[in-house]
Amino acid sequence: MDPKTILLASLVLILLAYHLYWFSMIRRHRAADGAAAPPAKPTPLALGIAFVANFFDTLGIGSYATTTTMARAWKVMPDERIPGTLNVGYVLPTVVQALIYITIVEVEFATLIIIIGAAVIGAWLGAGFVASLPRRGVQIGMGTALLGAAALMLVSLLGIGPAAGVALGLGGAKLALAFVISMILGALMMLGIGYYAPCLIMISLLGMNPTAAYPIMMGACAFLMPAGSLQFIRKDSYDLRTALAFTFGGPTAVLIAAFIVKSLPLDAVRWLVIAVVIYTATAMLRAARSEKAATRRAAGMARA
Repeated sequence: MDPKTILLASLVLILLAYHLYWFSMIRRHRAADGAAAPPAKPTPLALGIAFVANFFDTLGIGSYATTTTMARAWKVMPDERIPGTLNVGYVLPTVVQALIYITIVEVEFATLIIIIGAAVIGAWLGAGFVASLPRRGVQIGMGTALLGAAALMLVSLLGIGPAAGVALGLGGAKLALAFVISMILGALMMLGIGYYAPCLIMISLLGMNPTAAYPIMMGACAFLMPAGSLQFIRKDSYDLRTALAFTFGGPTAVLIAAFIVKSLPLDAVRWLVIAVVIYTATAMLRAARSEKAATRRAAGMARA
């Protein structure tokens, strides 16, 4: 059997196993809450956010920063639950993207597998840390990560750096470097910084054809997100209602973007995304500062 076919089949099996585990944990938590616990019904707003974010995600903009901005603007969920909800809820639409782009875009198989494997390792290690962070820790981490994401988007948009290469794979020291970077990016993704923009920059800097980044970045996310999300599910560190909305609202947008729209003049959208991501990052950091001040006041009153 062709190695790519085995990879795609493995991805489908992982997707099925992941959702079986997730839904079994949902039933377990509902049983623990008692029969009177209301069902978690996705809201139209969260479904709309998932559709918009995954539409542009499929065209290469990324869904994490845009989703975080919309979720905070409309108070969809508490800040501390954003990282877990993003990772748990966007597994299905991301896997759909990966199945499409791994099938239609050419890339050297060994390079694809090694970079994906590194991202999965990073995600597993990073998720355990992020899922245990308090609210203020998440706000500081996400605010900092979003500023980094905005900087990377800006670098990509301005075309700063060496000219794009033509290689479809890596070897030797370059492949080892890509492994280390991908592992770091996988860990950072658990905090809410998207994998796409930094992966695209990494691929270009290492001399590969930027088009090859699509199966790599989407494949990496498709494999790392189920691995990392198990930690958030196990620790119940996500918003169930919103995660379900993201799961159901995303795949249709992916199919429309990939097979019907295919491409758009996205530069203006990217500039807008950079602006709103910077705004969201600063709002996160301001919220963390306010949280610290409130904690100090409460401690002072307790001592008094």
